[in-house]
Amino acid sequence: MYFVYVLENPRGKFYIGSTSDVERRLQQHNSVEKDGKKFTHKNGPWRLIWSEQHATRASAMRRERQIKGMKSARWIRERLLQKSYDCSR
Repeated sequence: MYFVYVLENPRGKFYIGSTSDVERRLQQHNSVEKDGKKFTHKNGPWRLIWSEQHATRASAMRRERQIKGMKSARWIRERLLQKSYDCSR
């Protein structure tokens, strides 16, 4: 099984990814060994707020690209998380 996931940091920024092991991947994003180059290391800590299961890696990657193509925190909140948009964020 593969998963598409959305992480959120304390400032309300999102990170979208796909993996076969969500817990391991979250630990990697929040790793203490920060190399200073990666978006997730510079902008953490992260928490998992949404995931979706897929039967194949190809399917998960297609969905990840679809979500990333929206390029909108508002779309993620309203469509994936079903939360109303908060203009103060």
